[in-house]
Amino acid sequence: MPHDMLTRPIGKSGIEASAIGLGTWAIGGWMWGGTDEAASIAAIQAAVDEGITLIDTAPAYGQGLAEEIVGKALTGRRDKVVLATKCGLVWHTQKGNHFFDYDSGPVHRYLGRDAIIYEVEESLRRLKTDYIDHYVTHWQDPTTSISETMETLEDLKKQGKIRSIGASNTAPEEVSAYVAAGQLDAVQEEYSMIKRDIETTHVPLCIETDVSVLSYSSLALGLLSGKIGPDRVFSGDDQRKDNPRFSLENRQKVARLMQDITPISEHHGASLAQTVIAWTLQQPGVTFSLCGARNADQARENAAAGRLRLSNADVLAITTATRTHLTDLNT
Repeated sequence: MPHDMLTRPIGKSGIEASAIGLGTWAIGGWMWGGTDEAASIAAIQAAVDEGITLIDTAPAYGQGLAEEIVGKALTGRRDKVVLATKCGLVWHTQKGNHFFDYDSGPVHRYLGRDAIIYEVEESLRRLKTDYIDHYVTHWQDPTTSISETMETLEDLKKQGKIRSIGASNTAPEEVSAYVAAGQLDAVQEEYSMIKRDIETTHVPLCIETDVSVLSYSSLALGLLSGKIGPDRVFSGDDQRKDNPRFSLENRQKVARLMQDITPISEHHGASLAQTVIAWTLQQPGVTFSLCGARNADQARENAAAGRLRLSNADVLAITTATRTHLTDLNT
């Protein structure tokens, strides 16, 4: 394993993981125009070989499909990774709050004790493992008290089924409630150059309570990858097709940002995507960056960002460029 991969602790859990994590939403295929199992397995294995130890998945990514692919890919490598998966988006019950519909039926946000106990066993089975390193409430459920949810998660921790607890897509007051109810080790929130609101809402609270921040969509669904230019066309069920974030005007602004960042990338012999990810990891309080990959080359490119160290001057120059080009983006 490359030794210069940046690693950081997950909250107070005592678990260390690579600062770059592999996110597997796209691997589940849902909302990303289908999946290719062989390429996905190659992506996961390449990520691990390159020193990425944090693998993040969820039952909702293709209704168990991403978890099953991760389970296959990690056969014989389970002990090399910090495996994160989630609970709280359910289709086995209609308790909780209706959230959206799959072709096969409704999905509810539900974090009641009965569902979490059911869900953890399903995830363990699909992932072919007997423990989950980091277990995350995927979306918050207003119908269940956080104390009930947390008590259940703490019980699973005592049983050795999970090793640490996270919460995703939270409001700051929910983070405070989790911290009051037990040991919350991390939050997982969307964060990127074009979506920076958690810097004021979550980050100060997390720094104060020793809660890690796992940022997802660091490349903003590919918008900040340096590979989606003004001329790109999206088709099928690709969620980017009608997304205002991917408007022509936005892609033109991002193209100008990329021009400004290019000299820094070239100086480090890095790609634009690697430079964007490295910048993300050097923001105060942002501990981990979850990056999607659908094939081995993308996984290797993401991993290399964990070996890139930007100087303070680089970080400042990039931040200034984001202010110049991204302040009035349509999101």
